[in-house]
Amino acid sequence: MQITWTNTQQTRLIELAADEAELATQFDSAEARDEAYQLLEKQLVKIQRQKLQELRDGPRRPGLCRLESRLAEVLVQNDFVQVTTPTILSKGLLAKMSIDDDHPLASQIFWLGNDKCLRPMLAPHLYFVLKDLLRLWEKPVRIFEIGSCFRKESHGSQHSNEFTMLNLVEMGLAEDQRQSRLEEMAALVTAAAGVGDYIIETENSAVYGETIDILAGEDRLEIGSAAMGPHVLDQAWQVTDAWMGIGFGLERLLMISENSRSLGRMGRSLGYLDGIRLNI
Repeated sequence: MQITWTNTQQTRLIELAADEAELATQFDSAEARDEAYQLLEKQLVKIQRQKLQELRDGPRRPGLCRLESRLAEVLVQNDFVQVTTPTILSKGLLAKMSIDDDHPLASQIFWLGNDKCLRPMLAPHLYFVLKDLLRLWEKPVRIFEIGSCFRKESHGSQHSNEFTMLNLVEMGLAEDQRQSRLEEMAALVTAAAGVGDYIIETENSAVYGETIDILAGEDRLEIGSAAMGPHVLDQAWQVTDAWMGIGFGLERLLMISENSRSLGRMGRSLGYLDGIRLNI
């Protein structure tokens, strides 16, 4: 009977970016396994040290930061205006998104006192800004924001309490243009992120009802979610225009583009730098 890595060994090998074949290795005895682990761990540490030095010598910016810059550049080139809104969100603006104390998302929110929270999404503040921009600018109005969002997510390699979102919105479209523009912008963002294989399918959302999800990778991981309006949520913001919007998770885009197993390696971390484990 063959054996595989201990849980402790496997966790460490995953931290050091061992590949699937290495993680699936089996052994005839614990002695052979432990000897192989020492050799493999040493090799992987050497590779991680080399990558850390390459980061210092080369781009000097983590992949998440480089991806933010690429996405911002390509969207600006396509006539989108970048906005920056507060990280702290009022409970009243959440209520305008139909998220009250009984909503499924309420238990995932990091509350700051009774009436403020760390934003779980970018949409409420974007609605707030758009309400004025639709009055001040000619249509169509195209804006986007890239920033941190916070949710008490379930544990696992594909979730994180803090993650980075890109939300882009185009308002003032003809209704028959919405789907084609949505597909065009999905293609634009995924190409900039280095994600070549994805599908678009309809799904249900706790906030928007029916949404359009963008799935990529062998496991069809959700990398983005889209919606179109007029939408029932628009009424609270006095928005009447036809629109399309997409939200992308940047760490998940990186997971797919770099064929990574863990979201935690891709994002803001004290234990990793640019996906490289630091306790090496």
